[in-house]
Order: sequence, then structure tokens, then C-alpha cells
Amino acid sequence: MKRFLTVEDLWVRFKTRYDMVEAVRGVSFSLGRERLGIVGESGSGKSMTGRALLGLVRPPGDVSATRIDFLGQDLHRLPEKKMRHIRGKEISMVMQDPKYSLNPVLTVGEQITEAYRLHNRVSQKIARAKALEMLEEVQIRDPERVYKAYPSELSGGMGQRVMIAMMLIPDPKVLIADEPTSALDVTVQLKILQLLDQLVEKRGMGLIFISHDLPLVSSFCDRILIMYGGRIVETCRADQLDQATHPYTRGLLQSLPDIRHPRERLSVLTRDESWKQEESVNAII
Repeated sequence: MKRFLTVEDLWVRFKTRYDMVEAVRGVSFSLGRERLGIVGESGSGKSMTGRALLGLVRPPGDVSATRIDFLGQDLHRLPEKKMRHIRGKEISMVMQDPKYSLNPVLTVGEQITEAYRLHNRVSQKIARAKALEMLEEVQIRDPERVYKAYPSELSGGMGQRVMIAMMLIPDPKVLIADEPTSALDVTVQLKILQLLDQLVEKRGMGLIFISHDLPLVSSFCDRILIMYGGRIVETCRADQLDQATHPYTRGLLQSLPDIRHPRERLSVLTRDESWKQEESVNAII
């Protein structure tokens, strides 16, 4: 399988007044034409990992890595000017809540065409046609109306589709989706996942799907990285998640309700400080 991305020994640190906080600690993984899930509790380092790949961690944050290889280029050592050509065009990121990611004073059409023209020297007319085509591709029924609408006029599901359209219009090779369904109800979640699945399959992209929802990720992704305390503690195939062996992963699974096998009382996840000190699992497979 062709690898788009190879990450080796990624660290993200934040210097505070009293101490150095390590948000991501020695993370290594690779990504090919697949759906890679990254799961863990809030604060485990999932989102920070995605932001670090795109150079979106700003001072006082500090990012270091042995290598962040994207098709032969080490992103960690690229100057900001060159990263701007990668960010958005080659690697895009969908944030978790469109209410905070879309500009409320610009129409949907203005924002999507801006994303396209930023990386392509085309006229406004061509950009508009491309934006409408992209809105259709993310299964919006009335693209003309949505193109002229403001974000406040959209439902949560439609806003998320607009975000996906905006991130995919430059035709990136890798898409990072950070909790793209967390603010949506269950039926809309399924539609967004089906849409992402179709787009990844059709375009031959690599997808990093960041979530705290283990059952959702196991049903949607090909591989899963489980993070705890900024480290990857376990890597497994999504269809073999129930065979995971790390006590943290087992604890997460056992604390979930199961309507097929109801229990009188759910297990409480017991954490062990030693998990934070373990060597990160080598996830380059």
C-alpha cells in the first residue's frame, strides 16, 4: 500500500509558568489509502496530533519530530511559506463544529470559492462552478441556495457537509477529520460517515478520523490507534478491536453499554500512571 504520510517520534510541548506540559509524546504512525482512526479520551492528544501535522500549533507550543514525511517532503522542516502550499491543497482538516469553523459574515459560496482560488489561479466564474459541483458531490440537494446562504442559515449536518466540501475542493491527498460528527444526531452522523467513505473511495485519499467514539471508529475505519496521555498505547485492525489487549483499551470497551448484552452495572475505567511512561507502540505497519 502506498504511504502518503509517515510520522516518527512526534512531540508537542507547551511551556507554562511552572512546568513543561507534554501533550503529544513520541507518536509514530503511517497512513496510506485507508481510513485510520485515532481514539482516546479528551486530553489524550488526538486533536493536537492532527494540528501538529499541519503546523497549526502556535507558541507557546513547541513541535518536534524525527520525521513527518509527506510524499518525500519532511513537513516538520518546511518553511511556513511552503507549508501554506501543503496546508489545504495537499492535506486538509475538517474541524468538529461548523458553527465555529465557518466565517459567519461570509456566504458559503464566498468561503468555498476562496478555498479553491487560494490554490488555483482561476476566474471567479470557474471557481463558482467548481464550488457548486462540490456542493453537489457532498449531496446537498439545492447547491444554488446553499451557495448564497450564510452559515447561520444552515443546519448542523448541512454545515458539516459545507466544511467537507470546502476542505475537499482543492483535491487533497490526505483529509484529517477531527470529531466531524460529534455535534450531530445519530441519523445525520451516519450520512456524514457514508459521504466521507464514498469520497475517500472515489478519490483514493488517506483519511485520519479523530474521535472518542470507539464503536463508531471500529465500524468505519480500517485501522485504529488508541491514545492515552499523549502516547499511542495500542494499534489494531478495526475489525479486531474486540481482541485488543492493552488494559486501557479493554477498560474503554468494558465501560461501554451494550444493548445486546445488558449488564446491571458498567465497569469503571481504572487508569494506571505507568501507561503514560510506556514506550510508544511502533504503529508503522
